[in-house]
Amino acid sequence: MAGKYYDDLHEGMKIQHALGRTVTEMDNVLFSSLTMNPQPLHLNEDFASRTKFGRRIVNGILTMGIVVGITVGDLTQGTIVANLGYEKVEHPRPVFHGDTIYVETEVLSMRESRSRPDVGIVKLKHLGKNQHGQVVVEVVRTVMFLKRSSHEA
Repeated sequence: MAGKYYDDLHEGMKIQHALGRTVTEMDNVLFSSLTMNPQPLHLNEDFASRTKFGRRIVNGILTMGIVVGITVGDLTQGTIVANLGYEKVEHPRPVFHGDTIYVETEVLSMRESRSRPDVGIVKLKHLGKNQHGQVVVEVVRTVMFLKRSSHEA
C-alpha cells in the first residue's frame, strides 16, 4: 500500500507532502454550489470586492478538504480504517483563486486501540500552506490506522 501503517509512524514524525494543488475559481464555485453554501464571499465578486479581502475567497471547508486529500497518497491510502474526528480547525489566512496549497503533517500522538488489536489510533496535525509558505489552514485529525503486523500474509 502507498499509505503508512500504524507501525510506520512515531510521535513527532513530520511528513512534507510533495503534492501541491492550485485552487481555481471553478473549484470554489462548484464546491460552494454543491454544498448549498450561498455565501457571497465565495460566489459574488461585486460583494466580495467591497470586503476587507477585496475579492472572493475560497470556501474554508474546501480548503480543509484539499489539505486532507493531499495527505492521502503519502499517509492513508489503503491503510486507514476511518477518520474518527476533526478538531481545532483554524483558518489564519484566506485562500484566493490561483493559490497553491502544500501540506505538512505532524504525528501528535499514538495509542493502541482498546477494542481492536489490529488497529491503532493516531492524532495528526495538518498544516496547509500557500505558495508563499503562509499557513492558511491548520487542522488536527484523529485517524484509525491498520497495523502492518495484522495485514501481512
